[in-house]
Amino acid sequence: MADTSTDIKARTYDHLSPDELIALLERRDRDRARIGLNWAPDKAERDQAFNDDFVTLRLDEALCEGASPWANLVIEGDNFDALRWLRMTMKGQVKCIFVDPPYNTGGESWAYNDRYLDPGESGFGFTTWLEFLHRRFVLARDLLTEDGVILVNINDENRALLELMLDQTLPRMKIGSLVWRSRTGGNDTEGPFLSVNHEHVLVYANPGFRFGGTEKTFEMYRLYDAVRKDNYRLDNLTQPKSYQERPNAFYPLRDPETGIYYPANPSNVWRYASREFGKADQKVKTAVMEDWIDKGQIHFPVNQQTAVWTTKADLLAAIASGDVPKSGATVKIWADMPDLDFWVGKTVGFGTPAFKRYKGDLKNETQPLSSWITPTSESQTRGTDNTIVSGTNDEGTKALKALFGAKVFNYPKPLSLIRELIRQATSPGDTVLDFFAGSATTAHAVIDLNTENQGDRRFIMVSHDEATEADRDRNICRDVTAQRIRLLNHSARALDKGSVAPFAYLRTHRRPIDELHDEGVLTGEDIWLSVQAIHSLPLIPWGATQPVQTHEIDAVRVLYVHDLSVSGAMSALEKAAADPRPLHLYTWTPALARDALYGVEAEIHRLPAALTDRFAV
Repeated sequence: MADTSTDIKARTYDHLSPDELIALLERRDRDRARIGLNWAPDKAERDQAFNDDFVTLRLDEALCEGASPWANLVIEGDNFDALRWLRMTMKGQVKCIFVDPPYNTGGESWAYNDRYLDPGESGFGFTTWLEFLHRRFVLARDLLTEDGVILVNINDENRALLELMLDQTLPRMKIGSLVWRSRTGGNDTEGPFLSVNHEHVLVYANPGFRFGGTEKTFEMYRLYDAVRKDNYRLDNLTQPKSYQERPNAFYPLRDPETGIYYPANPSNVWRYASREFGKADQKVKTAVMEDWIDKGQIHFPVNQQTAVWTTKADLLAAIASGDVPKSGATVKIWADMPDLDFWVGKTVGFGTPAFKRYKGDLKNETQPLSSWITPTSESQTRGTDNTIVSGTNDEGTKALKALFGAKVFNYPKPLSLIRELIRQATSPGDTVLDFFAGSATTAHAVIDLNTENQGDRRFIMVSHDEATEADRDRNICRDVTAQRIRLLNHSARALDKGSVAPFAYLRTHRRPIDELHDEGVLTGEDIWLSVQAIHSLPLIPWGATQPVQTHEIDAVRVLYVHDLSVSGAMSALEKAAADPRPLHLYTWTPALARDALYGVEAEIHRLPAALTDRFAV
């Protein structure tokens, strides 16, 4: 007998608890009212995926680069697992995330399979691709510092879908996007005869984020004020509002030194209100025109035409002949204007006052970053203004081939693009993450910036092995991601400038979350690597022969005791107690540890809850 629709639905939901069913229904009710992209995911399965098992990292010391402690990390494995571990250990610690995710173009060589089109899907061909990325960005957003930023590269074809998904996954975080040229020319002669030569970098950030901006040019500040000893430029003193819209800004402006009056432009009135000509009950929150005049920041014209109309008849005659102050074709004095009689007998200037903007008053030494990224090939002819300058993908390919001597990765991004984006988004000491690290261009960019200014930015690169049935030994993370950094470390430039980047090489491992209390499931190494990362410490290996693991830098002192019954463990704790500095102790038996640390300022963390509580999404 064939299954009924009721039987199918029962199998779909019968594994859910009552609380899970209620949560699912509540979420569906909220989603019905939402305007946006709906990619029809299995939300119950999504929730389980985040917490169904536990993730640890294991160190492969043979593949690590340089001696410990390691601030930089290369993580081999599914980036979903790596992000779950990072969220547990490094929540709120990452300043910049740059990723170049799969574009869903149909390529079959990518480990995750760059064709997220489910068989039999109708109308939601990109459902799995969107859900795949959504889950990773949900985790990534929690890694950001309060001023952190996520930069996501995407092609033109899939930008719209990805952007809509990110708008929902990263609510209220959207900043904008940048456009860069990925290739030069193009010979797309089929179809609409359109060659798509550009890609996009979508920008999402926490409220405290600001790009560094580009260097300002001060060529406009050519005038010099000997009194203030500062250069200045002249700026417009008007605003794009008519006298009907801003009647309080439509008044005659008087130069107190010469007594010359200047009529306002009826279509573009003065920028500031006037104390003298304002209404008695007028409340102005900003400085008024008289304040700026007193500060010497209003420039009045010199060597200009002036006129005095002694009678109203003279004034009307001048208006009729057009011999009155103008701004382009707009006359500033006309026959039926308000209070025309005011201008009779006054010395009237035909020039236009301006506002003095002083170089010393600039709030920022840089100007805002442009959303247009200038191609290197056009930087000389078009100028760079306030833009980033970047090469094309061809630059990335050549750079990688120069290091490896052969083509080892398809379509690597140009180093100049990622380097300048990270320069704009970070400062020395910040952490940069790329969880689709591929050819490690992001790590290369961090190394370049650190070399330039002796900085100490650190990188975390996450990459899959990308093994296939046909090539089981294939390992992109080991042979390309990590190897590129090794080659850079041993390059002539690095050796000359001392700009090497040691790193820990780690692999992800899944553990049954309901078996973590069982002996051997959660090892001492698993815990030791995690607690170091929680406290922002560079990693040192697990010391198998040490009864107490200890890592301390400055005021941070972290200890881990795997088994207090082991010989030497209690004496090591008592020795730690003699040091008055505060410490964090991780242990399976907090009561025994508390006795050994009596009188010491210590924060004792019970295992495994100290990790599992942080792991849950």
